[in-house]
Amino acid sequence: MPIQIVFETHSTTEDNEAGIATGWLPGRLSAEGREQAVELGERRAADGVTAVFSSDLARARDTARIAFAGTSIPILLDWRLRECDYGQLNGSPIVELHAHRADHIDRPYPSGESWRQATERVASFVADLPRRWAGQRVLVIGHVATRWGFERVLSGVPLEALAAADFAWQRGWEYST
Repeated sequence: MPIQIVFETHSTTEDNEAGIATGWLPGRLSAEGREQAVELGERRAADGVTAVFSSDLARARDTARIAFAGTSIPILLDWRLRECDYGQLNGSPIVELHAHRADHIDRPYPSGESWRQATERVASFVADLPRRWAGQRVLVIGHVATRWGFERVLSGVPLEALAAADFAWQRGWEYST
């Protein structure tokens, strides 16, 4: 039975507002981000979601906890949903990091990982979903690498195309396994 996956990015962080690529650093939601998390919960709490999966990085985890506080929807943390590990470049200016993003599709960032490695983590997560969540609708809160993993695994979009495109935020993406 197919699984419906709703993907949402974590809410806005202080690093986002400062133009910093947080990577595997925890990050902290900004005031606007906390408001966005509340709005996410209002938008999705009655959306038929049976579980929320979140990256274990603080900014995603906090988005999930704020959004679904007071509901009975379980929040499950999974490290495989993390952002790409930029290694020594975690916390660097986003403009500099994105200027060379295509160079790291298969070549890891110094002391980090490649985009392919990051999306393979997401592929592993997707492969495990049917064991418990077949036929259900789940929500995933993550990062750019999480979305790229879904796009690559579930929609067949090549990493090269994803790396060449600008990230355009929207109110959720829908996928089916």
